[in-house]
Amino acid sequence: MSDDRPVLYRASGPVTLVGGGPVPADRLAAALALAPEVVAADGGGDVALPGGARLRAAIGDMDSLAGAERLRAAGVPVHRIAEQDTTDLEKCLYSVEAPLYLAVGFLGGRLDHTLAALTALARRPAGRVLLIGAEDVAFLCPVRWQAALPAGARVSLWPLGPVEGRSGGLRWPIDGLSFRPDLRTGTSNEATGGPVSLEFDAPRMIVLLPADLLGLAVASVRGAG
Repeated sequence: MSDDRPVLYRASGPVTLVGGGPVPADRLAAALALAPEVVAADGGGDVALPGGARLRAAIGDMDSLAGAERLRAAGVPVHRIAEQDTTDLEKCLYSVEAPLYLAVGFLGGRLDHTLAALTALARRPAGRVLLIGAEDVAFLCPVRWQAALPAGARVSLWPLGPVEGRSGGLRWPIDGLSFRPDLRTGTSNEATGGPVSLEFDAPRMIVLLPADLLGLAVASVRGAG
């Protein structure tokens, strides 16, 4: 995917992207507390935002946004991107310039949409996009990552390709293991308390944490190298 496309919105801080899938109100509120600037991906423009939040733009192929005229009347730019080589999430990612993206409304619902959103993570720099659902926050792990997770916190690992690594602070260490979607995954590992560290030979591992640890997840990717 080429990124030599016009930037339609620029933000100096994190941006919340709202999709057309399930958008739990508490998860949206948590994202907005960390990233108050909001951009909708197509049908995400129909999602009601909590008081004080203002939609900055709607971007996508516009095959599912019902309220386009309402948004235009309210002064919200509606950008239709006709190409069909990318999803609406990816259209937002290459059209919005921001240091970090918190994406709500892309996990849950249709499985093909969820899989497409996870695949989109592989096309962006590790740690730049966090997908937030009712149960999980998911991100592409930087090659070196650390977070202070509470004891017993679920840490699931899902490889997008062949990848090896090592860990600290996990109940079941991953040292010496080879991960691959058709060989080995790492679901339902647990933090032992204190720092959890992961190091991989390539940025191909999705980390999934409980959604209520969003703040810790954001802090961890911002500090990752």
